[in-house]
Amino acid sequence: MSTQFHPFHMVNPSPWPITAAIGSLSLTAGLVSWFHLGAPTLLIMAFPILILSSLQWWRDVIRESAFQGWHTSKVIMGLKWGMILFIISEILFFISFFWAFFHSSLSPNVELGSTWPPMNITPFNPSHIPLLNTSILLGSGVTITWSHHNLLHNNFNQASKALLLTLILGFYFTILQAWEYFQASFSISDSIYGSSFFVATGFHGLHVIIGSTFLLITLTRMIKSQLSAHHHFGFEATAWYWHFVDVVWLFLYISIYWWGS
Repeated sequence: MSTQFHPFHMVNPSPWPITAAIGSLSLTAGLVSWFHLGAPTLLIMAFPILILSSLQWWRDVIRESAFQGWHTSKVIMGLKWGMILFIISEILFFISFFWAFFHSSLSPNVELGSTWPPMNITPFNPSHIPLLNTSILLGSGVTITWSHHNLLHNNFNQASKALLLTLILGFYFTILQAWEYFQASFSISDSIYGSSFFVATGFHGLHVIIGSTFLLITLTRMIKSQLSAHHHFGFEATAWYWHFVDVVWLFLYISIYWWGS
């Protein structure tokens, strides 16, 4: 359409949803193949498909927003509601893990020794790496809020520095969690405790990695002057997602690391 008489964005046909779907299917199937058959080929193929699809999809959305002017106030309102509903779906996703954890921990069966943590399971000390990771994520919540405050006041230098600090804290959290997994005295196959612990904390760690990727893209856009005090929904969506990750970690720390140990 060369002329339109409405404020909505009619998205052009794009190949990236289907290529991203192929990459996601290859990722999940590749993980199963790697776990059960020891064959990582499909998993290795999935990563470049997902990375290339994500980069080119982001490129198109950034072009539509920053250069073509398709993201009107009506479009941005729709994007905000889409992000809110997405975060709600993620909350329900984690509720299922907490449900499984409390279902097993509040009434441990006889196979677990009728005790929680189960017999022969040595849980992590909640005052060591888990507490440090809690401090890191809480600090990153402060720095991303600081960045948003500076962005609203057109102080892009301070905003980019605060966002970079948030990104560094996110990577630091991931490194510490990987080190924690390396030191674990139990595995994902060690009863319901191991399963619930690694699935819940592992998916949270995956969300931290995804959120760090959002932070990296947003920081790149900020450095390239593609964000302004009045037009920066990409930054807001990243901040919402990062705060969601922070809050989920607080529940994980309190329930699984502290109370569950």
